Amino acid sequence: MVETWSRRHVLGLAGTVALAGCANLDDSRDESIGDPGADGAVDDTSDESASEGDGDGDDDAETDDEDLHAEYDTTEVQAVSADGDDLESVTAAIAETDEELVRGLSETEDLPDDRGMLFVYDEADERQFVMRDMDFGIDIIYADSDGTITGIHHAPAPREREEGSYQVYVGYGQYVLETVYDWTVDHDVHVGDTLEFDLES
Repeated sequence: MVETWSRRHVLGLAGTVALAGCANLDDSRDESIGDPGADGAVDDTSDESASEGDGDGDDDAETDDEDLHAEYDTTEVQAVSADGDDLESVTAAIAETDEELVRGLSETEDLPDDRGMLFVYDEADERQFVMRDMDFGIDIIYADSDGTITGIHHAPAPREREEGSYQVYVGYGQYVLETVYDWTVDHDVHVGDTLEFDLES
């Protein structure tokens, strides 16, 4: 009995680890806006620099925004409608190493409306993101190799006493942009619109 439990425990742990972070798993393609609570997003929760500041003044808030993801390269990501109209933009930290892709935003405490994280992969593929260790909800925006948006999920923060590994959000893309929750709703961004950005800086 103990041997069987141990084997099941190890298999369960392996499954949890596989879902943790930004795992690329082959599930169904999702190109529509997901319902809140049904999706799963990437790690977007903790910011070391934000936790260092104890002050309540505006200077501290400005410093925290400037220091947010200071260790990452950044790019301006512009959402453009299918008709060619500029919709809204965010300054996005670029996650492209294995460690950055797995960590995502999970070590970020808060995400300002004008910030995000852009996950960059070698090619377009079906992917799964989860809400592991997230403190806030996010929008997860999948885009193909041309930047065309193929799927959008609204991923709420995990509930109390949950760590988010079971909130799974499936999509297809080479790029995945994470923004604050309902950013796409607030700025009228839809599947079929385009994300424009420069990775050559």
